[in-house]
Amino acid sequence: MKNYILILFLLPTVLLSQKIDNLASFRDMRSESYFRFNYDNDFFAASDKNYTQGYSFEYANQSLAKNPAHSLFIKPKTSYFTYGLALEHIGYTPSDFVSPDIQIDDRPFAAAIYIKSFVIAIDTISKSRLSQSLSLGIIGPGAFGKEMQTAIHKLIENKTPGGWDNQIQNDLVLNYKMGYEKQVFNFKDIANLQIIASLQLGTLFTNASVGFNATVGLIDHPFSRNGTHSKFKFYAFAQPTVNVVGFDATLQGGIFTNDNPYIISSKNIERLTAQIDYGLILKYRKLYLEYARTTITKEFTSGNTANWGGFKAGFLFN
Repeated sequence: MKNYILILFLLPTVLLSQKIDNLASFRDMRSESYFRFNYDNDFFAASDKNYTQGYSFEYANQSLAKNPAHSLFIKPKTSYFTYGLALEHIGYTPSDFVSPDIQIDDRPFAAAIYIKSFVIAIDTISKSRLSQSLSLGIIGPGAFGKEMQTAIHKLIENKTPGGWDNQIQNDLVLNYKMGYEKQVFNFKDIANLQIIASLQLGTLFTNASVGFNATVGLIDHPFSRNGTHSKFKFYAFAQPTVNVVGFDATLQGGIFTNDNPYIISSKNIERLTAQIDYGLILKYRKLYLEYARTTITKEFTSGNTANWGGFKAGFLFN
């Protein structure tokens, strides 16, 4: 077993999320019952490498409070709770995804799929938000990254991927994440600012981040549950973060499997990265729409800056 497992228990830091982040305050649905779909692709950034695609199906309902996984989470006494489940799939490729050869000094092919149980606790008095999630799934061929990318490229008549036989091999995904947000500024409900910090430990990602997010426009109230749903909200958001990286299975391989065709060695992982997410959100009655873009600095020594975009669409049940 790789010595990376020690990091899972010894890294005393605070973390950023995975690539798909539905739990930020500016994405709050202001309902305990909703469905939302997320789709990311580097196509939106005129690219086809690094984090190449991700999608998720997210469902929240109070009946999910009975989920046994939620008994593992911290439950503040003075909060409003949202309970949910999500199915997430993420995929990564090197710059030359067509060649069947291993791309030395570039990112390995990798894909992961997992079920995420999550709880969001909102304190309407202190204007703070605690989100927690537990993910269980698989990284490797079992996550059908090859089949997914090949089908999409065939559909859009793009080049056929040729290097998935060199992907990160099957291994366990088991990850816990905790995120905290605190509102520090609000101006007449047209501009606000939140500080953020989060912690994630597990077999897929172990890393940390601190930063802030800000929204400007016709803002919704992510730290309140009073009143009815607004007829119309439209605002821009930005979220810059600084991240400390402990472990990344999409680069280094899983912690239980040692027969990966190619990985990035631990010494070549960039331990400090910066990321910014920004975009626009529209809410109308029970409808939620979002378009977002992301840029992250290089994640390994021989890598480069990565960019992608995505959209979200959701609706409320009540």
